[in-house]
Amino acid sequence: MMERKAVLLLSGGLDSTLALRILQEQGIEIEAINFRTAFACCKDDALETARQFGVKVTMLSVADDYFKLIEKPKYGWGKGINPCVDCRIYMFRLARKFMETCGASFVASGEVLGQRPMSQQMRQLTIIERESGLEDILLRPLSAKLLNPTLPERDGIVDREKLYGISGRSRKELLELAGKYGIENPPTPSTGCLLTEPDFAGKVRDLFAYNEDYDRWDFETLKVGRHFRLEDQAKVILGRDEEENQRLEMLNQRDSILFVPSNFKGPSALLIGSSGESVECKVCALVLRYSKGKDGSNPEGFVFERRQNGSKTIFSVNETILPEDELASLRI
Repeated sequence: MMERKAVLLLSGGLDSTLALRILQEQGIEIEAINFRTAFACCKDDALETARQFGVKVTMLSVADDYFKLIEKPKYGWGKGINPCVDCRIYMFRLARKFMETCGASFVASGEVLGQRPMSQQMRQLTIIERESGLEDILLRPLSAKLLNPTLPERDGIVDREKLYGISGRSRKELLELAGKYGIENPPTPSTGCLLTEPDFAGKVRDLFAYNEDYDRWDFETLKVGRHFRLEDQAKVILGRDEEENQRLEMLNQRDSILFVPSNFKGPSALLIGSSGESVECKVCALVLRYSKGKDGSNPEGFVFERRQNGSKTIFSVNETILPEDELASLRI
């Protein structure tokens, strides 16, 4: 006999919250899990949702093998560099392992058939189920009546008649269910995954092209500032505001150098990779290009603080004009 316990992938969005409430109504014990991938660009409400509806949620971070999956996905990318099917397979494999350790008998998610073109068409749902090792024990309560009955339904653990047959991208039925299940102020749709955004996808492609030994730190740097490729093995990131300048300072932890304006207002610059006089001159020229209120009459020039491996040095440069065509060629 199957246990009346399920592992639920909980983002805190409306779909996964509805899946949670549907199963709770049937007396299913829920162990929720939430994934940290470094690419979410939406507010994460999983903890608040879990608290509100009285379930335990475990936060799981992806390992470094996840980033290799992005570079060479078995099932390809979407319009950006988003490997949606491979990503879902990865998460559901982890969900299966978690299911085995916590004594649950099936996995559930808030997926809606046809809602997302890259990962929620019938063919893709089938692939994800098979490749993750969850055939017959992956329940999608919102679209279950449009899919084959799963083992927990056939065994009577879950009442199929109390599940739903929702499909497509309309939120009308979902919002109606929110009222039925007492979900006040239903979450708005998330802004999605950074990997789907063209600008961010370009930065990821640049990373793959020039760095074979990337890891999580490299991907964290992609989320900050303006990026410029100076040479094959040298890249610089300029902060766009004070908050990003502070983030660059925190990221300056290994093979990088931080350049901070000292006697003028301008962006901090994080140089990653090889350095040298010509590269560092370009870094300073880029900082000056994006600085405001420079006083070219300053007799001491433009003073920078160079921070590397805990040490600091001071140097000055004269203003360098960076031609617009060269600026455009460097921009990632």
